[in-house]
Amino acid sequence: MSLIEVKDVYKIYNPGENEVRALDGINLKIERGEFVAIVGQSGSGKSTLMNMLGLLDVPTSGEYYLDGEDVSHMTDNELSEIRNKQIGFIFQGFNLISSLTAQANVELPLVYRGMKADKRHRLSLAALEKVGLSNRVTHLPKQMSGGQQQRVAIARAVAASPPIILADEPTGNLDSHSGEDVMNILINLYKEGRTVILITHDNSIASRAKRVIRIQDGQIIEDRTNENAE
Repeated sequence: MSLIEVKDVYKIYNPGENEVRALDGINLKIERGEFVAIVGQSGSGKSTLMNMLGLLDVPTSGEYYLDGEDVSHMTDNELSEIRNKQIGFIFQGFNLISSLTAQANVELPLVYRGMKADKRHRLSLAALEKVGLSNRVTHLPKQMSGGQQQRVAIARAVAASPPIILADEPTGNLDSHSGEDVMNILINLYKEGRTVILITHDNSIASRAKRVIRIQDGQIIEDRTNENAE
C-alpha cells in the first residue's frame, strides 16, 4: 500500500464557461521513504497539488488516500488532526512568530498536540541540534539570518517526527549557501527514512531529489527517477 495515492483528482475554480482547472485529472502514488520533487512554473498547478497533498485543501472530485485512509471528504477538524500528526510543513516564508524564541517556535506544534512540557522541551532541543542551531535556542527570529530562520522552521517541522515532510520552495528566500544547507538537511531527513516532498520551480533544486514529477496546466507531464541524485 502506497503512503500517498491520488486517483483522478480535479480542482476546478469558477465551474462553467470560465472555469480554471488547477488540477486536471491527477493520478499519483508516492511510496514511504521517497524523496520526490514536484516541479513546475507559476500557475502550473504545483501549489494546488501541494495544498491537496498537505490536507490544506480538498479536491473538487477524485480520491486521495493517505496511508490507506480516504481523506478526500473529511471535515476540516478531521483533516487538521491528521495533518498535525502526519505532515511537517516547511514554507518559503519561514512563518515564524516574531515574539517567540527559536525553541518556542519549534515547540508550538507540540503544544497543539497536547504534549507535556518536559517532552516538548526535549524534542525541540533535539530538533534544533539536528539542524545545527543548538547555539541559537534563545534567539528571536530578528536576531537570526534568513538561513537560520529557515532551519528553525525545519526543526519545527521535524520535531514530532512526522512521516511526511512537505517543503514548499524552501530555498526560495535564501542565498545559495543557505539554500545548500537547507537542501542537505532535507537529503539527510530522506536518508533517515522520512518521505520528503519538495515543491519547486527550480530545476537545479529538483535535480537533488530521487524522483522528479513535472506538472503543467494541472497535469503531470513527466514522472521519472533521477539516477544522478545522492
